[in-house]
Parts: sequence; structure tokens; C-alpha cells
Amino acid sequence: MPLIAHTNLPSFERLKDEGEIVLSKDRANHQVIRELHIGLLNMMPDAALEATERQFFRLIGHSNQIAQFYLHPFTLPSIERSEKASAHINEHYQTFETIKAQGLDALIITGAHMEQADLQQAPFYEQLKEVLDWSYEHVTSTLCSCLATHAVMEFKYGQKRRAMGGKCWGVFEHQITDRTHPLMSGVNTGFNVPHSRFNEITKNQFKTAGVHILVDSSVGAHLCVSEDLLRIVFFQGHPEYDTISLLKEYKREVMAYLSNSRDSYPPFPQHYLTEQSKAILNEYQARLLSGEFSLQDFPEALITKTLNNTWHDATSAIINNWIGCVYQVTHEEVGKPFMDGINPNDPLNLK
Repeated sequence: MPLIAHTNLPSFERLKDEGEIVLSKDRANHQVIRELHIGLLNMMPDAALEATERQFFRLIGHSNQIAQFYLHPFTLPSIERSEKASAHINEHYQTFETIKAQGLDALIITGAHMEQADLQQAPFYEQLKEVLDWSYEHVTSTLCSCLATHAVMEFKYGQKRRAMGGKCWGVFEHQITDRTHPLMSGVNTGFNVPHSRFNEITKNQFKTAGVHILVDSSVGAHLCVSEDLLRIVFFQGHPEYDTISLLKEYKREVMAYLSNSRDSYPPFPQHYLTEQSKAILNEYQARLLSGEFSLQDFPEALITKTLNNTWHDATSAIINNWIGCVYQVTHEEVGKPFMDGINPNDPLNLK
């Protein structure tokens, strides 16, 4: 069902140009279709801010549930932004106060760039806690990505994330561990997920907290749900990433090295590049360091042609199932308390 362009956010026009169905608010008002209002707390750094909007908007728009989707982006004032990003946010994003006043059916919280393990060092720590506390009581379901997952595990379960001793970066194989949960309906039993993080919540930490692991991997649990099966959905990876997201991130790491903000030239993301692409990038590195090439010579267009996306279909199915669960609770069980009648020992009756 369509996304509704209820503001002049540029991502709506960009998605229309990509072939996505995006309706104007006037057209939407002529259709007798239920609405779902979904918030997007976008904490990603400036370079990925608008791309992250489109990634999550696209996933929601691909849902086949019978609803019109109103997406409400907002961010945290404590996150330092460039002049350009601040202008974008001031013009197109809502404030958290407005979000609270209007209410939401569901909320998505992105990751954020923070390498150190101690979340209390983050300038946005208290503001993020305020949003999570509010959403826990007022939103049907909150979907958390990467750092947001770590924050909930600390705020709600007392489980602090741990440094991994290096960056978990690349595309990794995953397996479903519980095929009966409604979020797993129609999802391949094995699929890939991109990761980009320095820290983790371990499997034992999730289990100690009573959080149910649905998808696991050699680099840790990826998809989990809170003990009531829907209120909090945890992603530890970045399944929303576009095909080129890790390449863009690699390029930013090269830029960081050139600006002396990182000590060493970046390694390749694991299980992501072909051998031919690695050879091209190794040659680029040699010529860059010799002074023959500059950042403008980065072979992005050439490498992009060789990239494969092995996670989008599974991610789309999971998001579709999540929207279906939210829709059922918010519309088919109107008047009932949150999650009333849903037996946590029988996830299938969510369907």
C-alpha cells in the first residue's frame, strides 16, 4: 500500500522517481483505507541521514497490508549536525513534542555512529531514553536498529553492550531459530544481513533478559523480540541497508583516513565484494597513496555494478509481517488494552 506524501520531504519525490507508489495527501483523502502512522527516529550521521529515510520508507511502502502509511521523521537535538543537515531537519522533520501530541501506531529507531561501548558517554543518552520510555507506554511496537537495540537492552533490561574488540563489518549468513513466530512467516530459513558495529549484546545477555531470539548467526543474534512478542523488535544488524550502503561506508572510511581521523587504511567489509572488486580497490589504494589518484578517482560506479543484494527480500518479508502485527493490534482489536488476548506462549494467534 502507498506511502502518503503529507509533507514536502524530498525523500518522497526521490522514491516516486524510483518507481515507488507515493500518493499526495489530497489523493489519499479520497480513498477509504485505514491509516497507520509510523515514526522514524533518525539518529544516523549526516552522510547517511537522507539515505536512511529512504531505506526505511521504501521498506514500509513495500508492505502489502491494506493501509495508507504516514511516516513521521524526527531526530534528537543533542546530535550535532552540519549546517546542511540542520536545514533539512528544521524544514522537514517534526519535533518529539509534536510526535507525542499526535501519537503513533509504531516507531522505528535507527542506529547511530558511536564506537565506544559506554552509551552513557553519548550526548543523546538522556533524550533517547526519554523517547524509549514514552514509546514503551504509548506505541504498539517499536522496531530498533543496532545502537537503538543496545540502548533498550540497557534502559529496560540492565544489559550493557560490550566492545567486540574490532568492527563487525560486512554481510553475514543468518538462520531462523524460531519458525513459528509471525514475524518469520514466509521468510527464508537462511538469509544474509549486513552488519556495521563495534559493540554487541551477546546471546546470553538476550536470554538472561528474557528476550526471544528469532534469527541468529556466527556474529551474534540479529532479530529478537521482547517477552510480550511485539512491543519491542530488536535488530542488531542493518537489514535496511541498500546494496551500495557498505560501499558508501567504505568510501567514507577512506575519506576519514585521508583526513587523518582514522589511523589506518580501512579493510574491506567481509563477504561483500567480489575478488575482482577487491583487486580494483587495492589498485586504487596503491595509486591513491602514491599521489597518482585522489578521492575523486574512487571507482564507485565500477564497483557498484558488481554488488549483490542477498538480504532485501527477507527484510521486506519481516517488515511486512511486522506491519501486519501492528495493524492487527491497532485496528482489529480497537478498544482492547495493549496486546490483550495475545498469548505469549502461542505467537501464532497474532495472525
